[in-house]
Amino acid sequence: MNESSESLTRPGWMSGRRGTILPLLAVLVPSGWALAVSDEIGRWTIVLGVLASVPCAILGCYLVLRQLSLLGDAISHAVLPGIALGFLLSGQLIGPAIVIGAMVVGILTAVLTQLLSRLGKVPEDASLGVVFTSLFAAGVLLITQAASDVDLDAGCVLYGLIELAPLESTPIGGIEVPRSFWALGMVALVTLGFVTLLWKELLLVSFDAPLATAVGINATVIHYALMAMVAGATVAAFEAVGSILVVAMLIVPAATAHLLSNRLPKMMLAASGVAVLASALGYRGAVALNSSVAGMMAVVAGSLFAVAVILAPNQGMLARVITRLRLSLRIAREDTLARLYRAEEHAPESPSPAGPEAPAATSIADRWVEVLAVGQLRRGEFVRASETGELTLTDRGRAEASELVRAHRLWESYLSTHFDLPPDHLHDPAERLEHFIGPGLRAELDAALEAPAADPHGRIIPPEQP
Repeated sequence: MNESSESLTRPGWMSGRRGTILPLLAVLVPSGWALAVSDEIGRWTIVLGVLASVPCAILGCYLVLRQLSLLGDAISHAVLPGIALGFLLSGQLIGPAIVIGAMVVGILTAVLTQLLSRLGKVPEDASLGVVFTSLFAAGVLLITQAASDVDLDAGCVLYGLIELAPLESTPIGGIEVPRSFWALGMVALVTLGFVTLLWKELLLVSFDAPLATAVGINATVIHYALMAMVAGATVAAFEAVGSILVVAMLIVPAATAHLLSNRLPKMMLAASGVAVLASALGYRGAVALNSSVAGMMAVVAGSLFAVAVILAPNQGMLARVITRLRLSLRIAREDTLARLYRAEEHAPESPSPAGPEAPAATSIADRWVEVLAVGQLRRGEFVRASETGELTLTDRGRAEASELVRAHRLWESYLSTHFDLPPDHLHDPAERLEHFIGPGLRAELDAALEAPAADPHGRIIPPEQP
């Protein structure tokens, strides 16, 4: 057997079940991360992945909202010495000593980070890097030392063997239930209870800590309680899924959900959904590719985040591109209408060559936007084109253009009245802002300027359209 198989088959890893487990391990382990599991084991693997991932995703929402993602990552690494010390003091691989040790070290990480930043006059990110790397290194040394005599393998803690967790089970009502199921299920219930009980406090502290303090909520206590819950969820999941998946599920589902929703309840539901999908699809992907289950679950979570970055309805890259294109088209349409209106003011009897054959844009992209904008104006019957491609305003287009020009000249008048600007510095800012001056602001400008008849250049300000 290789090193991984030796560590897994040492006495204590599956106490009392070696006779039934070793033949299967002989198939599973020598090929590295090969998966030759039954459907039942696969389903339990997915269930354990969900139970480990969902609490981390829910708590991760608060970390992402409070911009403490790196602190969550630090705690998930820094609890390692707490796990080791809990084992050394209790002599047990599972039990309250392990959880308490992890929680204490998790809180210690947050405390030391703030103390080092405040007293040492160093940036918070630098102090966080010093604290969590030091504690993590200490934890690796402790685990490595302990692993020389007992079954406390650093590789299992870091990488996890979630695909093997269902093999160590206990019969409940005739059904073989993995031992990790109870610990992870308890953490999930405690996490839900914690969030439900302190919903108002966590919400207020996450969005406005000074206000929370002002209304009598101890923001510091809530902060450290959250850090303790993060540490508890982390250590509970370590045994089954390892550090890599815990770190991924603390941040990635919450960051994905934050792109999809700005409401905390919906964000938590979306983060939980991402965690469930990552667990199910990650297992299937690991089976198909013969790879690490925990690693594949983390990869799927990252892939879902990448999809959200591109396709999120409001904050996704595609949505932003569409929003910018719509804004560019609207500005191009309005610029064309205003240009035609000014051309009519100068020479009402002759149309203006402002169509696709004579665009105002200079770059290729702007020229295409201009062409699309003119097409929209023609379909909306704001302009009409002659046989030679020359554009003229329709009555509908003229009314729309009149409001744009009115907004432009009112703003020029306002700038000239209230700011010490020369006349040749008025047109450019007014041209940029005319697209965002609605009827209400036009009425306020008109009232403030006492209904001027002309702009600073002596051009007539069009009357307000009925």
